[in-house]
Amino acid sequence: MDIRRKYVIPGDIITTGPLRAEQNVFSDGRRIIATAVGVSEIYDDAVRVIPLAGKYIPKINDLVIGMVTSHTSLSWELDINSCYVGFLPATDVFGRDFSAHADELATRLKPGDMVAARIANFDRTRDPLVTVSDRDLGRMDSGIMVKIAPNKVPRLIGKRGTMVQAIETATKAEVIIGQNGWVVIICDSTEGLLKAKKAIQMVNDKAHSANLTDQVREMLESPLDGGDK
Repeated sequence: MDIRRKYVIPGDIITTGPLRAEQNVFSDGRRIIATAVGVSEIYDDAVRVIPLAGKYIPKINDLVIGMVTSHTSLSWELDINSCYVGFLPATDVFGRDFSAHADELATRLKPGDMVAARIANFDRTRDPLVTVSDRDLGRMDSGIMVKIAPNKVPRLIGKRGTMVQAIETATKAEVIIGQNGWVVIICDSTEGLLKAKKAIQMVNDKAHSANLTDQVREMLESPLDGGDK
């Protein structure tokens, strides 16, 4: 698939034509105009701009990786790499029978714990509510975290998951990607763990490079040098 990219600033006309305006762009007649500083992408019948910087802005149903920072008697507070704090209700973990008097939140989650969660509710006027009630969510008892820019997450996932699948296949690692730019790698092999980490950092550093998937695959097929250990 041919993807055309170029650097843009707000107000730049990216292209004209009957194309679908996606992220950080708007349509003005036949013109597609950028609303953010970043790299524009034209692919298939769509146009978007990938921002070069910025904190994560929550969206409902997003998968995020959070870090527990504190708790009240009713909820935990999570750092989700955002200007907003994620709130995880105690009832989400203890169930409907939760009692603020009888149940101690620190017995389930404590500061420093990593949590996989989804954004359950958010409207920009208050901090988001997160949930761990879905399958495969909750405290993460293993793995290491790698932090990337939130706007690089689509590049790490790749079209139809091609990039992350290439990393997982080559390293035999499980890569859990939060839309907030926090990524957890779980792998039994030290070499696989290090290679997966290096690949993720490579995507973060070279997200706007052409043929990046091929570059990552070439790195994954090469032995680790001493500086990677």
